[in-house]
Amino acid sequence: MNSDCVIEIKQLQKTFVLKERGKKRQVEAVRGVDLVVKRGQIFGFLGPNGAGKSTTQKMLSTLLRPSGGEATVLGYDLVKQSDKIRQNVGFVSQAGGANLAFSGTENLVLQAQLFGIDATTAKRSAAEFSQRFQMTSYIDRPASTYSGGQKRRLDIALGMIHHPKLLLLDEPTTGLDPQSRAYLWVEIQKLKDDGVTILLTTQYMDEADKLCDTIAIIDHGQIIAQGTPDELKRSVGGDTIVFSFTSPEVVHKAEELLTTHVKLERLQVSENSVYLTLKDGEKTLPDLLRLLDGSDLPVHSVTLARPSLDDVFLKYTGRSMREDGEKQ
Repeated sequence: MNSDCVIEIKQLQKTFVLKERGKKRQVEAVRGVDLVVKRGQIFGFLGPNGAGKSTTQKMLSTLLRPSGGEATVLGYDLVKQSDKIRQNVGFVSQAGGANLAFSGTENLVLQAQLFGIDATTAKRSAAEFSQRFQMTSYIDRPASTYSGGQKRRLDIALGMIHHPKLLLLDEPTTGLDPQSRAYLWVEIQKLKDDGVTILLTTQYMDEADKLCDTIAIIDHGQIIAQGTPDELKRSVGGDTIVFSFTSPEVVHKAEELLTTHVKLERLQVSENSVYLTLKDGEKTLPDLLRLLDGSDLPVHSVTLARPSLDDVFLKYTGRSMREDGEKQ
C-alpha cells in the first residue's frame, strides 16, 4: 500500500439477494468500484439516494462483507483484518449511534470503553469532546431531548472518541437546518486540519463543493466521474443556460430549433427543461431568447449559471440530480 493512501479499493462489489413472492432476486448495490483516498483529505461520495454511497461505506467500516473485489483500509485487508480496521476507524451512520435513553456523557464514556479505554480516560475524553463540539450546556441531559443538530454533534463525537485516523461520515447533515449544517461543516473542516482523513457521503452538491478535496460521483453502484470540484466542473465545458417550458411538446420544438441554429457544446433535455452548454452564455442569452420568441416558443423561466456539480451529474447521466432528489 502507498503510504499516502488511507483507502485503496479495486472492483469492490456488493450484491443483495432479495426474496419476493417466494422467488430470489439479486440487486447489485455496488458494481465494481475503484477508489483511492489519500491521507489527510476530505473525500466526497456524491450521489442520489440508492446510488451505493452508504453501502460502500458500510463495507469499508466492516459492517457489510463485500461480494467481490478487494480493499485495504489504513493498510489492513478489508476482509482478513477487519478487527484492526474497527479499532482505527470511526463510523457515523445516517441513523446515528447514540442510545437516546442515556445522556451524552454516558454515551461517550460507554463508546470509549467499548474501544478498550479505561474509565478515567474515557470520562476525560467525554469531557474533551463535549467541549470541542460545544455540547456542555446539554451533555448531561438524555439524548432523546436533543435537537437534530445536537444529536449529530454527539454522533460525530461518538465516532471520534477513540481518536481514529479515518472517519467515515454517512450524510452527516441530512435533515438539518441551515445553521446546524454550517456549524457541522466548520467542525468537519477542523477535523481535517487536525490530520483526520474523512470519507464523506452526501447528496448535497453545495456540501461536496464546500468541503471536499476530491469527489467521486456515484450512480447506480458505479463511479461515473472523479476529481477535484474544479476539475469536475471544468469537464462540463462552458456556461449552462436552462430554459424551462410549459409542456414536453414545446420542449421538443425548442430542442430542434436550438440544435439547428445555435453553435452548442452540448444540449440535453430533462422533463420540461432544455439544458444548453455553450461559451459566453451571458452574451448569447439575449439572442437565444429572441430566437425562441420569434418561433412562438414562450419560455416559462430561464437561468444562467457557471458549471456546477449538478451539471457534471447531468453530463454523465443525462438527468439532473436535483430532480432525482425530489422524486425520492
